[in-house]
Amino acid sequence: MRTVAPVISWQIGDRTNLKLSAEYINISGSNGQMGLPARGTILPNPNGKIPLSRNLSEPFDKDDVELFRIGYDLEHKFSNNWQLRSVFEAAWLEQDRVIVFPLGLEEDNRTLQRGLTRNPIDARNITLDNYFVGKFATGRIQHQLVAGFNYTRTEQESFERADARLDLAPIDIFNPVYNQPLGEPSGDPFEGEANSNAYGFYLQDQISLADNFKLLLGGRFDIANQRIVNNYPTDGSAQQEVFSPRVGLVYQPIPAISLYATYGQSFRPIINVFEDGTISEPERGTLYEVGVKADISDRISATLAFYDQTRTNIRTEDPNDPLRTIQVGEQNSQGIEFNIAGEILPGWNIVAGYAYTDARISKDNSFPVGNRINGVPEHSFNVWTTYQVQEGSLQGLGFGLGLFYQGDRQGNLANTFQLPSYLRTDAAIFYEHQQFRAALNFRNLFNINYYESAFNINRIFPGAPFEVQGTVSWRF
Repeated sequence: MRTVAPVISWQIGDRTNLKLSAEYINISGSNGQMGLPARGTILPNPNGKIPLSRNLSEPFDKDDVELFRIGYDLEHKFSNNWQLRSVFEAAWLEQDRVIVFPLGLEEDNRTLQRGLTRNPIDARNITLDNYFVGKFATGRIQHQLVAGFNYTRTEQESFERADARLDLAPIDIFNPVYNQPLGEPSGDPFEGEANSNAYGFYLQDQISLADNFKLLLGGRFDIANQRIVNNYPTDGSAQQEVFSPRVGLVYQPIPAISLYATYGQSFRPIINVFEDGTISEPERGTLYEVGVKADISDRISATLAFYDQTRTNIRTEDPNDPLRTIQVGEQNSQGIEFNIAGEILPGWNIVAGYAYTDARISKDNSFPVGNRINGVPEHSFNVWTTYQVQEGSLQGLGFGLGLFYQGDRQGNLANTFQLPSYLRTDAAIFYEHQQFRAALNFRNLFNINYYESAFNINRIFPGAPFEVQGTVSWRF
């Protein structure tokens, strides 16, 4: 992989700052990893255990990707109370993917049926966000107003060649033989192009009714349209118009304690991927949250939050076709989150968090209501602490240690298998002096075997083994 990402910041004047950025990424011939079957990894297999380093794909499974992105970030202060920010980005993507995917493990628990697909994509994306921030008063009431407009346009061309879907010879997961012959094409090829435009208008006012009581009122109006032209019997087009409100309250009984409550709705159009010639329904969300933020000291603060979130039209893998997606009717998540961060002693910092999450399907026609959402643990926590020498000949030398825990997670929405819990340990050694910084980061310090995610019962993805990453940087 080759990456170039220059950034230029220009202080045009006392009140104006412009940042220009660009990025170029080229990935050529990166071999894929389609995952491992559950039987032989997290589930028993009479033939034994599959080595987690095994790749059941083929040498021609690869991603050829070329991405170019440019943009700017402009800030201008008209006065101490009013400012404008404008952010723009344009991106071009060309991707030629050759993907081997599993179709199922046979009754002998060692022969894996496979398929192959090739799906070139040419995509372009433009985003623009302009907004004003202003502070003013109406009598004794203080206001902080945010008003803005954003626009996103996406264009995508995609096609599958006549030989894009091929049957591939099966592979023995315990004694793999690669460079297997290709079979006959299966499925119908398609080609198409899609474009979408999304316009968002938003307004928010944070109102200070008193020194210790604030009210937030806001809303967003979205207009999203899509058009699809493809080789299915019919083309598709649709337009959605949605208003999403937001309300929040903050009350401070004492300066160190803030009690808050918030309610909001969200809207996200989903770009079609030429699956059946129809427009996907937009993803919608509703969030209720209450919490408390406490400044334990002038250097340490903690937050405790309780939330209830409902989302509709979530995309997930089609259980009948691993290359397609379907939309789940409704998912609901309820939980508690606790976070603490700050400096315990000079040079000794800590960031820690715990989350309890009850995430389930609440409405659907494909999966049982009440099933847990795949990939979401009921319990998780993390802690990362660093210490940096403050004086003497070792001043600037630092050490870091972290623990990351994920509880059991469902492997699919049908809840037919689970990914086991794990506790991973990371560490770091770093040195800072003026503009110079060098670091060694150690991930999975004790080289434990664990599983990060799953697409289905035949695609389990192990976590990375012990690895070391070194970085050197200089700040101008």
